[in-house]
Amino acid sequence: MTGNHGTASVDRVLATVLFTDIVDSTRTLSAIGDSAWKQLISAHHEAVRNELALYRGREINTTGDGFLASFDGPARAIRCAQSIVSNLKTIGLEVRAGIHTGECEMVDGQLGGIAVHIGARISGLSQSGEVLVSGTVRDLVAGSGLQFVDKGLHELKGVPGTWPLFSVGGVG
Repeated sequence: MTGNHGTASVDRVLATVLFTDIVDSTRTLSAIGDSAWKQLISAHHEAVRNELALYRGREINTTGDGFLASFDGPARAIRCAQSIVSNLKTIGLEVRAGIHTGECEMVDGQLGGIAVHIGARISGLSQSGEVLVSGTVRDLVAGSGLQFVDKGLHELKGVPGTWPLFSVGGVG
């Protein structure tokens, strides 16, 4: 058959990945105790899932105190991340987020590949309350009204080269 090169079960898709993470979650858990943490993390999960639904994001995985989600457009991912950061402050949680767009592998409903690792590394570099994005994301949302602050070039652990990163600075 033309175009069939075996029975590869891996599909590749262009996606925007969003990683969120509660800042100092272990310290918060230690301070408030297991029972209160269970209630707080439940409220966190509900709030994030509500925002994902509103911005048409797809939950891929949770990490206990964070989420991996995918979007078919980077501007929606940014606006979702901004809303998550803002809304979770109201329940006393500081959240950070990282966003990257790239070609991902889709295996059994899970995203993988280098683009996902890049998104995770970007999230790990973001500060409390910050939405940090790759240069790819910034370039893709040109004309959206979103504004960015240049955070310079960064090495991302395990990823070749240096990567320009930008903090989302608001809506223009």
